[in-house]
Amino acid sequence: MQALKYVLRRLVGLPPLLLGVLTVAFILSHSSQADPLTSILPERQLSNPEAVAAAKARWGLDKTVVEQYVIYVKNVVTGDLGTSFRTKRPVAQDLAERLPATLELVMAALCLGSISGILLGVLAARMRDTVVDHGVRLFALLGSSLPVFWSGLAVLAIFSVELGVLPGPGRLDPRTTPDAAITGLYTIDALLRGNLQMFWEAASHLILPACVLGWSVTGIISRLVRASMLDVLGQDYILMARSKGASGRAVLFHHALRNALMPAITVIGFSFAFLLTGAVLTETIFSWPGIGSYAVESARALDYPAIMGVTMLGGAAFLITNLLTDLTYVLVDPRIKLQ
Repeated sequence: MQALKYVLRRLVGLPPLLLGVLTVAFILSHSSQADPLTSILPERQLSNPEAVAAAKARWGLDKTVVEQYVIYVKNVVTGDLGTSFRTKRPVAQDLAERLPATLELVMAALCLGSISGILLGVLAARMRDTVVDHGVRLFALLGSSLPVFWSGLAVLAIFSVELGVLPGPGRLDPRTTPDAAITGLYTIDALLRGNLQMFWEAASHLILPACVLGWSVTGIISRLVRASMLDVLGQDYILMARSKGASGRAVLFHHALRNALMPAITVIGFSFAFLLTGAVLTETIFSWPGIGSYAVESARALDYPAIMGVTMLGGAAFLITNLLTDLTYVLVDPRIKLQ
């Protein structure tokens, strides 16, 4: 009951926070000096006053910024995110079609980065100041410092072009037509239909972008887990567990790791929200039709409704992930109470 009250109280606080995100995004997007009509009208009609006036009236650009803001907030409350200048379709529909591709990539990258980061962090702490420790720290440093565009192009050139062991960009081979979507995640849909050939094809296309995107997560998490483990392993209760004859594995994973995971949980939670709308370069390099590439295309065209839609999605993801992270703290560490 206490957890339910806590969740409901946090959910009630989400709309005002989303309104703040919307307001800031609206001001920033409309402060640009560029003219959105360049993405609405053909170039030859930009000099036609009648066409310009009709376009402004059609898209509400003839109103003041304050009026546009009030109208947009009213529409968002009813679930209408507007119509994209570029695609001429509802933004909510565009996001719904793009979101599964990004979710599939982000979940694969986050699982890969989290599991490998935790294991490498524990290994580095267990073998402190050895060759293994230095190797893990170097791997983590490269993952968190190398630019994504460089590592993405590098793995494409090596594994797809030179070695030919993995496919190139895209979610599927160019000649493959996906079946009707169930969840929109190709790997999950293929398993639900029992189509193993489609599953392996989708999974093979997912490997390279997920590894590139997950490497940065691995680097951050492994360094955090290593530092936390080294701190926890020196605590009195660890010494007490060892003095009682607990095995090294039990001390390491049951006593130490559980307490050392708290910083990693925070990073994992916010990494999911960040990658959801921040995987721009990875999606661009691997021609992945997700939210990140949609955001880039919208920004280039100064597509106000689409930019606002992506911002709202990202803001909601951060707020919900923050709530789930706080709840996870309680599960991992019973000493933490929901206040």
